[in-house]
Amino acid sequence: MGYRVAIAGATGNVGREMLNILAERQFPLDDIVALASSRSQGDEIEFGESGRMLKVQNIENFDPKGWDIALFAIGSAATKVHAPRFAAAGCTVIDNSSLYRMDPDVPLIVPEVNPEAIEGYRAKNIIANPNCSTAQLVVALKPLHDYATVKRVVVSTYQSVSGAGKEGMDELFEQSRNIFVGDGTDAKKFTKQIAFNVIPHIGDFLDDGSTVEEWKIVVETKKILDAKIKLTATCVRVPVFVGHSEAVNIEFEREISAKKAQSILRESPGVMLIDKREDGGYVTPVECVGDYATFISRVREDPTVDSGISLWCVSDNLRKGAALNAVQIAELLGRRHLEKAA
Repeated sequence: MGYRVAIAGATGNVGREMLNILAERQFPLDDIVALASSRSQGDEIEFGESGRMLKVQNIENFDPKGWDIALFAIGSAATKVHAPRFAAAGCTVIDNSSLYRMDPDVPLIVPEVNPEAIEGYRAKNIIANPNCSTAQLVVALKPLHDYATVKRVVVSTYQSVSGAGKEGMDELFEQSRNIFVGDGTDAKKFTKQIAFNVIPHIGDFLDDGSTVEEWKIVVETKKILDAKIKLTATCVRVPVFVGHSEAVNIEFEREISAKKAQSILRESPGVMLIDKREDGGYVTPVECVGDYATFISRVREDPTVDSGISLWCVSDNLRKGAALNAVQIAELLGRRHLEKAA
């Protein structure tokens, strides 16, 4: 049995990755359609290595009736318009925007972490995909939490410009080139120069001095993993095209050694432990691009607390942070629910 799947936002970075991953993982498809705004209507986009081309349709006048799943990567404003329309037509929406993440009637899912939460999707026929930085963080935290119970987390993120879309990637490229030829480096997408620089600011500022991106990591981790976890985040944009990194410090309720943490992570779903205490014995963003895993390195004990571990976490933000997680949710949905209803 196959499914009829719509990709909304198919011409963007995440939408294209969704198409690539559906093909790579041989998702059971009876039909697939690429949707975008009217600006892209009629464009053609490649699906898989077979050379099959999909003609982009306008989401505004697309009828979702008879379609099983829609993967949305169109931003909150457009999602607010179209997600309820698709859901009401019986097409389950898996949404990559932030719009529904904290809705109590919408499950927020990372399949390796809280697959059981999908049971609640029927309330609105919508499932939310978490923030890219949250996704890789909870994959790393979950197995350790199960063993020793996470009490407090301090995380600093090093987020690539692809998290800000094509405009962010273009700005890094253009500024880098301009520096070498002596031209200006005016900031447009970002608040300051991003080339050869880091910017400790992602998202709007809140009254307490934190940013929306930092708030997302806190509240989403609590919803996905455990509301009792205390977490503080500092989110930084770095001049990397693809791949988010995180320096994570974790305090546990029960004792756990670095050796035990490594042993647990080595066997955990979605995790690839590469942790050699030598030059190059760790993973950096350029090495994670195109991979499904959340890579963990630099696991070590924190002597400043009774039970503490520090680690380094890297993942392809366009994949596990967005497109891959959405496809994994679709796979989970198919296994647990759509086949039962067939």
